[in-house]
Amino acid sequence: MWPNIGVKFEAGWMSVVRHGERIDLAHVIRAAGKRPEIRVCESFRIETGESDALSRLVLSRGLKRYRCALLLGEHDYRMVQVDAPAVPEEERLQALRWRLKDMVDFPVDGAAISVADIPTEGGRQASVFAVVAPATVIGERMALFHEKKIPLEAIDIPEMAVRNVAVLFEEENRGLAFLALTQGDGLLSITYRGELYLSRRIEIDSDALAQADEDRRRQILERLALELQRTLDNFDRQYGFISVSRLLVASEFDCAGTVAALVENLYLPVQAADLATVADFAGVPELRSAERQAHCLLAIGAALRSAP
Repeated sequence: MWPNIGVKFEAGWMSVVRHGERIDLAHVIRAAGKRPEIRVCESFRIETGESDALSRLVLSRGLKRYRCALLLGEHDYRMVQVDAPAVPEEERLQALRWRLKDMVDFPVDGAAISVADIPTEGGRQASVFAVVAPATVIGERMALFHEKKIPLEAIDIPEMAVRNVAVLFEEENRGLAFLALTQGDGLLSITYRGELYLSRRIEIDSDALAQADEDRRRQILERLALELQRTLDNFDRQYGFISVSRLLVASEFDCAGTVAALVENLYLPVQAADLATVADFAGVPELRSAERQAHCLLAIGAALRSAP
């Protein structure tokens, strides 16, 4: 944690998210009773290394003035769903650490562990999402930001960033499925009453769609629809008390075409996710593009944190 005694930060959060060979910045303010306001959404190519890129952004974008959050990369952590340990709250993390030692491919002693509850009903066994990351990974990220004097106040993961966006679109007492297809990533989330109930990676991303010819793209989308339908059916059997109302799609490539293809193959209503319906971004007009929204989705989600 960056020592921030006496420091007056700008309102909201600034996310600093590495995505392949670029860094995305998003500054979001969440005021009580108001729609989130996206004040900054920018992307910068990494030319000579991440360290140099951060140095330049500290100077050009004044990162020292913000509470900053980052996301771990896909290979920097493991997220698993397990039964909630039947132990007192103060013993919970230790019980999970013991259980996770045979589920991850790195030592869990000293590893960073975070837990998100999965609410249940009807006497079902309670479950949790356990996120575990090697201490070396967390230490390296913290050391880099400390070196650049960037106030790093939160470290999160892509699944929770997508969750933060998805819950903005929820209808009262209805579940929501949200599919994010970005460069190198495909993530399906199902949320309900602000909580994440399912998150799974999809082996299809926006690059695969962009690089395929028309016939191949149709085959990819048909396979995607089949995977989604199987996941939704399984979710319905597992969480019968949740009625999923619709599937929203954010895609960096041809979002409208992706939605149209899925509409033909899914029983669930499918729509493009449009941040303009749930957030304000008058100062960032490029976000009127569905593809640009998807491009910055993880950064925006990482900045959609509650006030500290």
